[in-house]
Amino acid sequence: MNTIRLSRSSVGAEESAALARVIDAGYLGMGDEVRLFEEEIASLIGGNRHVICVSTGTSALHLAVAALDIGPGHEVLIPSITYVASFQAVSATGARPVACDVRDSDVFLDLKSAEQRLTRHTRAIMPVHYGSSARGLEEVYAFARSNGLRVIEDAAHAFGSTRNGINVGAEGDIICFSFDGIKNITSGEGGAVVTSDADVAARIRDGRLLGVEKDTEARYTARRSWTFDVHHQGFRYHMSNLMAAVGREQLKKLAKFSQRRRFLADRYRKELAQLDGIALLSMDWAEIVPHIFVVKVQGGRRDALGAHLRSLGIEWGLHYQPNHQLSFFRSEGCPVSDQLGGELLSIPLHAELTDAEQDRVIAAIRAFSGAV
Repeated sequence: MNTIRLSRSSVGAEESAALARVIDAGYLGMGDEVRLFEEEIASLIGGNRHVICVSTGTSALHLAVAALDIGPGHEVLIPSITYVASFQAVSATGARPVACDVRDSDVFLDLKSAEQRLTRHTRAIMPVHYGSSARGLEEVYAFARSNGLRVIEDAAHAFGSTRNGINVGAEGDIICFSFDGIKNITSGEGGAVVTSDADVAARIRDGRLLGVEKDTEARYTARRSWTFDVHHQGFRYHMSNLMAAVGREQLKKLAKFSQRRRFLADRYRKELAQLDGIALLSMDWAEIVPHIFVVKVQGGRRDALGAHLRSLGIEWGLHYQPNHQLSFFRSEGCPVSDQLGGELLSIPLHAELTDAEQDRVIAAIRAFSGAV
């Protein structure tokens, strides 16, 4: 019996041809393909935004935090349940990531918990679009305005999604996407920062190229700056033409990928609703392109369901272990995250998942729960 993958890339002949085109052109680094990818993302998202493509989603977050001059002595509020990249991006600047609790219903940042952790050192808040959803983001922005904070949205899961009918990234302070191999679209690795703040955008453009001032313009034309100035700490975080070429082909397939992901998620919701010991998250399903599909396994049986699925050749995942439990970021006071850390289980969801494979996943979970 073939193993059913939890997640996987969906790439083919078009991406191979795009890579060959860049290789034949003889310039593999950051150049015109990156410029075109940024312009196409901006056109898709709308809102007249700056788009800066970088090497990973994590580097997008790191550059966003650094561009706000957040560093030693400062704090950033983050939900405990997110990938550790969010926390590492903050700590990489010398600032302190402060773990906040989440809501049980949808694993979104709990603002009551965030308010309890607010100090004179707090400079920003980083809400996470968990499972592609950001229901409650308006309240986050109201909280940020009231307390003089910047907002950095970790939208790694949410590319292609909408909020109140508007594309994620078309509005808001600073939004960071990921294009790694299993995201809604991929560029192999890669990410992007989207903002309307021209000063932040300029800092990030320079920051991705070791802080070399205005080197972006040279790179777009396959040149580099030989004489330059540097005003801020920079990093080697730029995207290559190879990555951008793959991403550009993936953009053409976004509608197809989105339709398939939504179809699969809707079917899971229908078939897994009201099962004994299985609870579903409350998401704005009509607007999101689901990157993952997560269930809550109650009664201390999460690992037992995982073992059951694995015995049937079905992969599963954990999104995510609470960061406040990790030695490097350990803190207290996130009881909902502690509870969810033992309940959350991600089941297979990706554009290449077949109906027959999903049938196997559904049957396995229903059998485990005792459903007929």
